Amino acid sequence: MSAPATRVEIVQNNIDNYLANAHPAGQKLTVETLLSPGSSLLVRQALEIFEDQLISRLLDVAARELKKRNQGFYTISSAGHENNAVIGALLRLDDPCFLHYRAGGLMMARSRKLEGCDPILDTLLSFAASAEDPIAQGRHKVWGSKPLWVPPQTSTIASHLPKASGLAFALRTARRIGESRGLSDDSIVCCSFGDASANHATALAGINSARYTVRRGGSAPIIFLCEDNGIGISVETPRNWIHDSFCNLPHLQYFEAQGTLDEIWNTAEEAVAACRKMRAPVFLHLHTTRLWGHAGTDVETTYRTMEAISDAESRDPILNNARRLIETGAATPDELRGMVQRLRSEIDQKLDQVVIRPKLISVPQIIEPLAPYDEKKIRETARIQASPESRLKLFDNALPEKTTTPTKRTMAAHINSALADEMLRHPEIIAFGEDVAKKGGVYYVTASMQKKFGIARVFDTLLDETTILGVAQGAAMAGLLPIPEIQYLAYVHNALDQIRGEACSLSFFSSGQFTNPMVIRVAGLAYQKGFGGHFHNDNSIGALRDIPGLILCVPSRGDDAARMLRGCISTAKTSGRVICSLEPIALYHEKDLYEDGDSRWLFDYPPTDEILLPGEIGVYHPEAKDLLIVSYANGLRLSLRAAKVLRENTESSHAFLTCDGSIHCRSMPSNIMPKSAGPYWWPMNAGRQRAALPMPSSLLLPKTTSKERCAPSGPSTPMSRSARPPIWSSYPKARLSMREERLRNRRNKRNRRKDS
Repeated sequence: MSAPATRVEIVQNNIDNYLANAHPAGQKLTVETLLSPGSSLLVRQALEIFEDQLISRLLDVAARELKKRNQGFYTISSAGHENNAVIGALLRLDDPCFLHYRAGGLMMARSRKLEGCDPILDTLLSFAASAEDPIAQGRHKVWGSKPLWVPPQTSTIASHLPKASGLAFALRTARRIGESRGLSDDSIVCCSFGDASANHATALAGINSARYTVRRGGSAPIIFLCEDNGIGISVETPRNWIHDSFCNLPHLQYFEAQGTLDEIWNTAEEAVAACRKMRAPVFLHLHTTRLWGHAGTDVETTYRTMEAISDAESRDPILNNARRLIETGAATPDELRGMVQRLRSEIDQKLDQVVIRPKLISVPQIIEPLAPYDEKKIRETARIQASPESRLKLFDNALPEKTTTPTKRTMAAHINSALADEMLRHPEIIAFGEDVAKKGGVYYVTASMQKKFGIARVFDTLLDETTILGVAQGAAMAGLLPIPEIQYLAYVHNALDQIRGEACSLSFFSSGQFTNPMVIRVAGLAYQKGFGGHFHNDNSIGALRDIPGLILCVPSRGDDAARMLRGCISTAKTSGRVICSLEPIALYHEKDLYEDGDSRWLFDYPPTDEILLPGEIGVYHPEAKDLLIVSYANGLRLSLRAAKVLRENTESSHAFLTCDGSIHCRSMPSNIMPKSAGPYWWPMNAGRQRAALPMPSSLLLPKTTSKERCAPSGPSTPMSRSARPPIWSSYPKARLSMREERLRNRRNKRNRRKDS
């Protein structure tokens, strides 16, 4: 017989050889006796855990085999981490789990609790990228399950810790409004990650936010399960680094689990009980080992000595737990050998089945859960109105649609009123962020909201955008509808992966089974008149537009801002979407259009049943034939001002198209163009968002034909709103003088040609 060729085969042979040569203990324990004195672990439970660990190990072997055949596509294994199955056995199905990629043992143990669940088949289907994979349908290999309350995670940079903390924080508020999502009053959250990931900023943000919550008097029942194998790909973790970094942090109980199976059980049981009783964060430091490199493509010998590799293999938990079960009399070598053979046979049989199962084969199939949208249901949701009596009480008998006070007719005031109306209609809405509650926002957009709705629904957060977006994701999964505020657009970039890699990927990786609907309010765009300058207020929306599944919208007027917020909330609630509402700081409190005191940029609060949905376009002066000015946000007001000067100096007519809620579209659809535009009609992209091309360039075709004046429509079907009364504008003075000079030069050239 030839010697084993791979480390996988060597480790497998180590187990087989031990079971073949081991001797049974002198006395056999019954299944309902304790495995050892001083432990609550029953023999039956120990045998179940060992079987779950063995299933996880053999599935990892199967993944390597599928890869050899070019029929499998994932080889990051849980080998060496199987003792996390102990935590899987101790947790309940109503304890949500956010798991990293080495959680095979934990998932097998958790699956045992659900009748009818076949974790072997489910995992093999995911290895083969089958459309019958019950969680991702072949879109990615993730640990996840709706009935097991395991939302799928990318977990590559510990980016799931903030939302796990967010869910733990939101449990109490969700229960108060009757949103249980199948969770109990004493449910806790578990979040697993590796020792290398524990150093990442997102991991530290998640742990910090849970501690901060408890320090402020709240609850955050979460177990941070750090599976410490001592290495991150090729970079070793310093000895005792995890212990020294986390064992003495305030408001974080620390437990260290290592040793035999029953010793790990005792520590983990204590940690789970402490978290459940105290409703506070717990750090469970589980010592593990890593077998077979980081993944199948990782050549471990390039950075690790054979001595170190052999040492890791000597700490194989499957081998050591088999030894413990045999030496205590919980099992005989023949029983464990029979278990190994039975599971290998079952996995081999199912392996041949999964490779012939169907796969997603078209782009529409693959992207189906990425951006769900049902306009009919959204409009039905928006039609649900609060009673007139409740509105009168909320607004203290001063309804926003009745006011004539200028400060109550600005964009900021209309967003404030619309948010209040929506929070009255939807008790699951919570609003939060930096300075949102007591101060009412740095631009006072959320003024008095906490007084209206209380500290449970409107609250201040610590100053960390990653935490804010993590709270939003966790709260959404708890059944709430979060409206977080990011104070400035520039601050979004500190936490962009929470939107792109986490929030917007959840529906995709879970085939729509899990969603985290939210409306992220972001103050931004060019504004140099106040605090911060370009360090706070910028136009860098490219990174947001690049996020698959994200709806990005920008209001241009106060009344549309109210309509848009209502549409965003109805869309998020109905379709589970993640929406970013980018609010122009320069327009929050703007009252005037042409000159100081003209009040031409004040608008009435729109009726509460009026909404503005993604893709809807505003058209001014559709009868114009010469020039179309396309803009949004700050650019609309400036373009209207500039057009006034153009009209006064030329005989041309100008139509205006404001994108508002359509910034997320790939292109402008032709059916929203002014119908009477003549053959010489040209679009002009205008605004102050960019000096050269202020509109996102993919939205606009610079030169168009008379038959189709813009590029074909994207997935949405926008509808043109009714034409508005004339409102005009001008560019800033320096820019205006340059334009006037160019116009004069053109007129002079035409006159000279006529004379000649």
